[in-house]
Amino acid sequence: MIALSTVKELLQSLRYQQSESSSAMIHLKVKEVAKAKGVSMRQLAKRSGLVYNTIRLIYRDPYRPLSTTTLDKLAKALGVDVSVLIESVPDDEKEAQ
Repeated sequence: MIALSTVKELLQSLRYQQSESSSAMIHLKVKEVAKAKGVSMRQLAKRSGLVYNTIRLIYRDPYRPLSTTTLDKLAKALGVDVSVLIESVPDDEKEAQ
């Protein structure tokens, strides 16, 4: 599993890339990864120790800001590296959704 300091560095890198090209957003792929692994929202909430409502909010808005701690809990619960759960996408792709 990835260290929390590495998660912070990764997010800072994405923020840096985002500030360089102000048309980029961070997209959370939690819903897609969970679905691919056959993990329901309730199971993810239980495994991660997060409340169900938090998981529901992440599923509904994959562009919402998350703490590195929450992101780390989700990655551990899904058995993936944190980098699998996030991607940088242009703003216009978000607006198209």
